[in-house]
Amino acid sequence: MAKEEEKGECGGWKEKGHENGVCTADASAKPITGDENPQPPGWFAEYSPLWPGQAHFLKIERVLFEGKSQYQHMIVLESTAYGKVFVLDGALQLTEKDECAYQEMITHLPLCSIPNPQKVLLIGGGDGGILREISRHSSVVHIDICEMDMMLIDVYREFFPEVAIGYDDPRVRLHIMDGSEFLKSAQVGTYDAIIVDAFDPIRPEHEIFGSPFFETVAKALREGGVMCIQAESLWFPSLNLPKLIHTFRNIFKGSVSYAWTPVPAYPSGVIGFLLCSTEGPHVDFTRPANPLDHHDAGSSFGVAKEPPKFYNAEMHSASFCLPSFARDCV
Repeated sequence: MAKEEEKGECGGWKEKGHENGVCTADASAKPITGDENPQPPGWFAEYSPLWPGQAHFLKIERVLFEGKSQYQHMIVLESTAYGKVFVLDGALQLTEKDECAYQEMITHLPLCSIPNPQKVLLIGGGDGGILREISRHSSVVHIDICEMDMMLIDVYREFFPEVAIGYDDPRVRLHIMDGSEFLKSAQVGTYDAIIVDAFDPIRPEHEIFGSPFFETVAKALREGGVMCIQAESLWFPSLNLPKLIHTFRNIFKGSVSYAWTPVPAYPSGVIGFLLCSTEGPHVDFTRPANPLDHHDAGSSFGVAKEPPKFYNAEMHSASFCLPSFARDCV
């Protein structure tokens, strides 16, 4: 997962040129002044023009790693409240404390909504956590992942082994390349599910909608296949949910639903997902077709060391229940 907007990198800024798994155009951002973004010593601050007037702070015990690949800047921090934290180009990506909420929901909402998924494509998701969760599905026989930055994978493997354990699944095929380019060579109807964890956040004006990316995703899915992509927070005005849903219905021609889940370390404390299906067998995302529950997951750990911490059938259905201000817009 990579933040799409420029973020303060402990007070610094950068130019965008890459989002995990997919190349993007360059863009510039206006730095926020010190008065707008206080930097208390010993604290990590995350801020963005997408959520003006606020910043998210974590108390930091020490810096475990800092480095830069050809694409992006990475920091691993030891925090007081959230354990180890991964920061990418100044944007918090993952914490040990609550990574399960994001990884499990973006994975199991699509995979549990269709019976017996067999072939899955992950674009982005280089930390390996989504791979870990896909591995719980015994029906899956093949998993492709596209991630452009090998250094990012190596850093996760060293500092977050319980997340990056997803790469240990023998069904995984890692492709160090642009996910858009990989999709161009995919045969029509190859995948049962495609999870896109390369754009953060996705909004109607995002430049990717001016490209054939999502049309290519739809073509790579079988009839009744599903896609899941992160889709902003309900609390941000930048999320135009009706426009996003209209756009994806025109592209995928099947069901489109919006779900959300709490992730305390993320801005506003929640994150959303858009789930789409192609024409074919109807997909009701709100009712899991093959639920993966805590109590019956004993034979479904995959490469994970323990059962799901967050996802269950009740959470699956509940995540599609929207507050009135959002429900009225759908």
